[in-house]
Amino acid sequence: MRAMRIEEFDYDLPAALIAQYPTDERIGSRLLHLDGNTGVYDDYRFADFTRLVRAGDLFVFNDTRVMKARLQGVKATGGRVEVLVERIVAARRALVMLRASHPPAPRQKIIFSNSEAAVVVERRGDLFLLEFDTEVSALLERVGEMPLPPYIDRPAGLEDLTRYQTVYARNPGAVAAPTAGLHFDQAMLDSLAACGASLAYVTLHVGAGTFQPVKVDDITEHVMHSEHYSIPEETAHAIAHARAHGGRITAVGTTSLRALESAFQGGQLVSGCAETRLFITPGYSFKLVDRLLTNFHVPRSTLLMLVSAFAGIEHVREAYQHAIRQGYRFFSYGDAMLVDRANNPSRLSR
Repeated sequence: MRAMRIEEFDYDLPAALIAQYPTDERIGSRLLHLDGNTGVYDDYRFADFTRLVRAGDLFVFNDTRVMKARLQGVKATGGRVEVLVERIVAARRALVMLRASHPPAPRQKIIFSNSEAAVVVERRGDLFLLEFDTEVSALLERVGEMPLPPYIDRPAGLEDLTRYQTVYARNPGAVAAPTAGLHFDQAMLDSLAACGASLAYVTLHVGAGTFQPVKVDDITEHVMHSEHYSIPEETAHAIAHARAHGGRITAVGTTSLRALESAFQGGQLVSGCAETRLFITPGYSFKLVDRLLTNFHVPRSTLLMLVSAFAGIEHVREAYQHAIRQGYRFFSYGDAMLVDRANNPSRLSR
C-alpha cells in the first residue's frame, strides 16, 4: 500500500456552504447518491430516499444520545474555562477537554454557573480527569449546553436540544451527534419498513476526537481517540440473516460503520461491548457494510478518509466538487450522501 499524505484529503469549501442551522424538516435536506464502482453520482431530495431502497435491505442506526456536555466555568483566579465532557467514568468523575488561556494544574478548582465545582485530578494526554462535587450526569442536565461542533458559529439554542439529536436516540454518552441519522423522522423510518427493509441499532458514543484535526503529514501516524460501542445480540442476528438472504447492509453514519467493522471477528459480527480505535483509510478491506449514508465531512478529517476508503479517493473528490458547485450544505446540519461501496476501492485511490 502506498503512503498517503494529508493533502490528498483536502479541498476548498466556501464558508457560505457550512450549514449553521438545520432544515425546517428533518427530511428537508438534499441527497447525493454516489456509485463507488463507477463514480456516477445523482441528485435527489432526502424525502425521496425510499426510491433508493429495496426489500431485504438492512439499515443499521447508531442510537447514542448526545449529552449536554459543554460547561462554562471559571478558575479560582478568575480565568474562564470551557469544559467539554468526553466521557463519564464514574458518578462524579469525567474525562474532559478543556479550553482556557492557561491549562489548569492538578488540584485546581473550576467553578460552574450554579456554584457547583470540579477539581482537576490529572492530565491524560489531550484530556483532563476532573472530580465533580455532584453527579456529572445530573450537573450536565442542569447547566450543560448542547455541544455544537466548532464550525457552527453560534451558541446552542433551544431548537438544538431536539434537532441535534436523532429521533431514535436512547443511550446517553455522546458529545457529538451521529449526524447521518438527523435526516430521519419517524415517518421516514416507517417508510423504510413499508418498503420491506429492516432496521437495527448499535451504540457508539461519539467522542470529541471526531472534531480533532489530523496534524501529521503521513496519515498512518495519526492516533485515533478510543470510543465505546455496543452491538446488541438482535443486531448481530439481523445482519447474519440479511447476509444469508442477499440483503444489502447500509450503515447510517460513519459511527455505525466503525462499530460494525470493529465488531467483525472470525467471519461474523460479535455482539457485546468494546472499545475501538479503528482508523479506516484507503486500502482498508470492508467486511460487512455495502452502503453508507453519511454527511459531507471536514477537509483533512478521518471521516473523509473513511468515505474515500469506501468509494475511492477520486470518486469522492469528484462528488464533493459537484456538491460544492451545486450549493449543497455541508457538515453536521448539512445535506446527505448515500454511497455504494466500490468492489475494489483501493484500485480507485491511486
